[in-house]
Amino acid sequence: MNILIRAMAALALALAATASHAAWPERPITLVVPFTPGTGIDLIARQLAARLPQALGQPVVVENLAGASGNIGTEKAARAEPDGYTFLVTVNTLVMNSSLYKGKLHFDPLKDLAPIGQTSWGSLLLVTHPSNPAATVADVVKAAQAAPGKLTYGTPGVGTPHHLSMALFLDRTHASMLHVPYKGTAGAVTDMLGGRLDYMFLPVHVALPQVRAGKLKVIATGSPRRLPQLPDVPTLTEAGLQGADVDMWYGLFAPAGTPEAIVQRMNQSINVILQDPATARAFDAQGMVPATSTPAEFGALVAKDAKRWDDIITRTGISAD
Repeated sequence: MNILIRAMAALALALAATASHAAWPERPITLVVPFTPGTGIDLIARQLAARLPQALGQPVVVENLAGASGNIGTEKAARAEPDGYTFLVTVNTLVMNSSLYKGKLHFDPLKDLAPIGQTSWGSLLLVTHPSNPAATVADVVKAAQAAPGKLTYGTPGVGTPHHLSMALFLDRTHASMLHVPYKGTAGAVTDMLGGRLDYMFLPVHVALPQVRAGKLKVIATGSPRRLPQLPDVPTLTEAGLQGADVDMWYGLFAPAGTPEAIVQRMNQSINVILQDPATARAFDAQGMVPATSTPAEFGALVAKDAKRWDDIITRTGISAD
């Protein structure tokens, strides 16, 4: 009899939980963006916030919590109640930071966040000044190996995707260059345009206007596939560098423990938005390409990328300090 009572109680709890999840959402939802307004991540969040109410029946607001390379907003999202009312929109610096700030963060991106789905890809281009005679990856590698540590490359700062992308490139090619970190992208681009830097990885939307104006030259794209904007530019993989693609993924997360029914419904809702041609047009302005996934597929991508960047950061000794 006791067994029957316990079974009935368990069934009642399960039905109550199902009913609760079925009613979700019952109040506004917040999308936390751990960076400033106007960034690519902010654009993604605002595209979702404008369209999700149609699917979910509740307002969706964007909350920008910038600071500490995205760690402040990320921690708030990771520590939020896993009730389906707080989500995080972010980029792959999420897993880079877990290695760059090893032992100093109060959250673990692989344990404290539940992947909802990927939203897009962003590509980086390896560029140089037009006066540089190097035209191929082989040319760059040959020049760097001939004068170790003499050629320069610029980045917006230590530990940025631009920096880690070049660290990966140099690791794969067994070459070395002098890192010149700046406080932001603008100064680095100015010196790149003035020929005071030899190389740099730049996001497509930043580099492309300069390339089209003849002020920068593209050596290769860091994407695993050729870009529609630059169909004649080879990828790093085509240049023979296996595992060297440096695309940035963007995606949506929830606090770990968020009910599976909510995870799946949010995933399905964003996938509909991401497949809309209007979304692709909005993303293109930031050099991003929409992408969809299941939560499991996105989780596998995040875990794989975390290991890859941890290996590079550990081997090269790069630190955010």
